[in-house]
Amino acid sequence: MKLWHCAGARSFRPLWRLEEMALDYELRLMAFPPRFTEPDYLELNPFGTVPTFTDGDTLMTESTGICHYLAERYGPTLLAVQPDEPDYGRYLNWLYQSDATLTFPQTLVLRYGVFEPEERRLPQAVEDYTRWFFSRLKGTAKLLGDRDYVAAERFTIADIGFAYALRLAEILKLGAFPENVAAYWARMQARDGYQRAIAKEAGAALFIS
Repeated sequence: MKLWHCAGARSFRPLWRLEEMALDYELRLMAFPPRFTEPDYLELNPFGTVPTFTDGDTLMTESTGICHYLAERYGPTLLAVQPDEPDYGRYLNWLYQSDATLTFPQTLVLRYGVFEPEERRLPQAVEDYTRWFFSRLKGTAKLLGDRDYVAAERFTIADIGFAYALRLAEILKLGAFPENVAAYWARMQARDGYQRAIAKEAGAALFIS
């Protein structure tokens, strides 16, 4: 298995996943954006995005999908919730809302507040999508309640998905989290798997300065 990763990017999700499962893999650290910094990267991943992940002949480019794949392909593992468990639907919902609901507005903040040339930046869009993120985070805070984990009373890949959205919000300095979310985020950062993933990208420049 091989993972192409930019420090701080969504590829952190599968990196953390690989560390939690203690799987053997090769890590390729790249400068962002790889479609400009890595020769022939577009031949590997036509989207030019990160992550890129290969496992034999399997090629994947979606961070949440890679986490799901690893859980199913290299399980059984307690990091996944099974269909016969009561929280299966909750687990899947948290797993996919982490990208579709929470990371999506952050990507627009990145584009119109960081990546676009100065003359093309849109401060109003940045403000609007930051508010959108926090309105969605308010909803997830209510769903989380006083739970230690998002589903099944244990750490799963759904936590990896959600916690990465919180990491990205911190990188972007979007603002303070609700109290229960802040406590949850502290617990996630204390995990050995998270710390190992952070150590793997140490020394590489974050994808934003």
